[in-house]
Amino acid sequence: MDASLKIFGIPTSRALRCLWMARELGIPFENDPVHFQKTHESDALKAINPNVRIPAIDDNGFHLYESMAINLYLAKKYGAGSPLVPMSLEDEARTTQWSFWVMTEIEKLALAMMFDALKMRPLSEEARAATQAELERPLGALEQHLQDRDYLLGDHFTVADLNVASV
Repeated sequence: MDASLKIFGIPTSRALRCLWMARELGIPFENDPVHFQKTHESDALKAINPNVRIPAIDDNGFHLYESMAINLYLAKKYGAGSPLVPMSLEDEARTTQWSFWVMTEIEKLALAMMFDALKMRPLSEEARAATQAELERPLGALEQHLQDRDYLLGDHFTVADLNVASV
């Protein structure tokens, strides 16, 4: 594959959302499947991300890390004319809002529940109940927003939907 975009990370990590975004946009890319437990073994990853974490990208010499930043960048650079990309400044701001929101309000709690369910990091009954209760507020806000619509920004799937769904 002749691709100038390289995405570092495995699909069972936060790199999934970047791989998904590249596929949705039809961008040719190479995937360097660096496992999140072996990032320090990748000299290529070390060279582009000082945090030595995935995902990260090398887009023809431009380096970027943090999955949501990567997706917003990919949408803006490669998404001209794509329905995935917000068409107005207001929708672009809402895309950023929903992307930050899902990371700050949902991800940590959802991961705690997932790790508990998989018995990787079991929670006490009290902690499980507290985590579920804490998730109710942000999930309620999302449900309320989607009450009379199918998508976050309008009448079709966008990068905002992808970013929220990927969490």
